[in-house]
Amino acid sequence: MKVYSYSEARQQLAELLNRARREGEVEIRRRDGQIFVVRPTASVGSPLDVPGVNTDLSREEIVGLVRESRRSTGRFLKETSSPNNERMQPTRQKRARG
Repeated sequence: MKVYSYSEARQQLAELLNRARREGEVEIRRRDGQIFVVRPTASVGSPLDVPGVNTDLSREEIVGLVRESRRSTGRFLKETSSPNNERMQPTRQKRARG
């Protein structure tokens, strides 16, 4: 394991961190004899990496639930019509900001 003096550690911080990543850890020794260890932490995954949930639902049931959810969002949508009374696609209402 490489041991850096405090001055070396300050001057070569990038190299010190790279070496700690490669070798697991490095030491920094102060003039008064105190020794500190620098080591990388374990990588954590994405916050979006979540374990699956067993719901015992079939693919068809899940698709049905998604479709029902989409139908129920109609209360958040405002239907508009053209001057000829032809029905247009629903558009989202703007939420008031407060």
